Order: sequence, then structure tokens, then C-alpha cells
Amino acid sequence: MPAHPLDACVDDFVLYLAAERGFSVHTIRAYRTDLAGLVTFAKTRGVTDTEGLSLDLLRDWLWVATQAGLSRATIARRSASARSFTAWLARTGGRSSDPAVRLRSPKPGRPLPRVINRAQMQDLLTHLEFRARTNEPAALRDLAIVELLYASGLRVSELVGLDVADVDLHRLTVRVTGKGSKERVVPFGVPAQSAILAYLDRARPALAAGPAAPSSEPPAAANGVASGVQRALFLGARRQRLGVRAVYRLVANLLAGVPGNGPAGPHALRHTAATHLLDGGADLRAVQELLGHASLGTTQIYTHVSAERLKASYRNAHPRA
Repeated sequence: MPAHPLDACVDDFVLYLAAERGFSVHTIRAYRTDLAGLVTFAKTRGVTDTEGLSLDLLRDWLWVATQAGLSRATIARRSASARSFTAWLARTGGRSSDPAVRLRSPKPGRPLPRVINRAQMQDLLTHLEFRARTNEPAALRDLAIVELLYASGLRVSELVGLDVADVDLHRLTVRVTGKGSKERVVPFGVPAQSAILAYLDRARPALAAGPAAPSSEPPAAANGVASGVQRALFLGARRQRLGVRAVYRLVANLLAGVPGNGPAGPHALRHTAATHLLDGGADLRAVQELLGHASLGTTQIYTHVSAERLKASYRNAHPRA
């Protein structure tokens, strides 16, 4: 089946929505905006025709939007726009099949974040420490990453954006550029300091001296901006700044065997750090500052998590619960 230009097909689809489906001007504008964004993203991946659309490309498009901080409702709308468009392409002969049949939208609502209890967190770190004793560069790096995520409550995008100069190992602080390009200074503890020192001393030089990525591959980027190997704190296997997806895979694999419900990515460690701080008596505004939340209301979800944990303990322990 011949491929068709992607942008021309979007124009035809929008006309179809207006002429045959009778959608409102507002709805059509939303479809056009979403699909224009998809076309632009596809071009960055070298895709300009309808046969180049794939489920992986669509998932990557939504993933990038999620990492940019777009709301759950916006991601769900973009997913729905893509599914309607690819279904129309398959029906009208614009594509040989519908790649978005298995594209899922985020569920509505705001579930409580996943929290790892202290014993589980200690077991996870002990496992990483055991691996790091081999002095294998990736194992030393992984321990430093998880220690820092748990110690500081950083977002994964903030972690991969760190440069070596951002870490003050004497004051035990890290300078972070968060959402809205706002800078904050976040403390971390001695275990994270030790892990970072070991990584910088024994692992990072080996990763920096490793084979470079093929020239045909774009350099990894944090927040969309490539950074040289000389500055980046955490490096991948090919002398590149470690990316968000690599950290996500690392944490998801570590949490796969840990009991509990909810997402198993790096954000679970951020949730865990915040909840453990509040459980230990930290002030809510101090936790807000640590996490870089613009609104105290965003931080208050962790007080709800702590209250839920308290109620669960009460129900299990009190004879008249």
C-alpha cells in the first residue's frame, strides 16, 4: 500500500470531522492542534508519511508530553486524537493497519502515590550496595542514582539534568533546575555522598572513556538540550548524558519485585522520600521547598499518604478498630 504524506492526511481528517461528523469549531481546533504536534514530533524521528506511524512512535510522543508536565487530561485528549486519526486512516486506505489500537490513555483521577516502606527501601539499597562491590561502573552509577533520588526527592528530569558542578560534596547539597527553570538547593545525606564519591572516583571516568555513540544517533538530552560528556554528572554506556528512560528502566526493574500497587518508576522514590520525611516529623513547608512544589497544596497529598498509613496501622493493631 502506498504511503501518504502525514500532514496532508491530517488536513483531510480535519475536513472529514467538520463535514461528516459535524464537530464543533472548538473540538476541531483541539484535534488539529494535537495532530499538528504529532506531525512535528514524527518529523523529528524522520517520519513524514502515514506508514511510518507506529505504536512506539505514538507512545514516545505521549511520553515526551508527560515529561514536559502536561496534565493527565491533556495526555488523554492527545491519545484520543491519535486513535481517531489512525482508525480513520485504516478505514480510508491511508494506512495498511491501525497502529493505535493498543494505545492507552491515562486513567482519570489522582490516585495516591506509591510509597516504599523503610524496610523495603533498605533491602533495595542493600541489593545495590552488594552489586556495587564489584566496582562495575554501571553498578556504582546505579547505586549513586538511587541513593540521590531517595535522599533528595528529585524529579527524574532534574536528576538527569545535573552537571558535576551542581553537586557540593562538602556541604552535602545539590543545585537543581526544576520546573519553570527555577533553581533550588537540595540537601542529601552521607550515604548518598559516599555513593556519589565512589561513582565519581571509580565509575564515571570509565564511562567517559568508553565507546562513543554512532554518529547516526542523536545525542541523549535532558529537558531537550544536549550536554557534553565533560559536564554531565550521570553518564550512559556510550559517553552520553544518561536519559530519563534509562533511569526509569533502572528503577522499574528494581521495584518489580517489591510488593505494592501503583507506578514503579523514579517518581515512586520521590513519593517515598517525601512521605518518610513527613513520617519522621519534617515540616510540610520544608518538604515543599525540598520537592520544588510551587503550591503547598501539591505537597499536602503526602500528608494524606501518611494519614492512610497511620489508619492502616491502627486498623491492624487496635483491638477496637
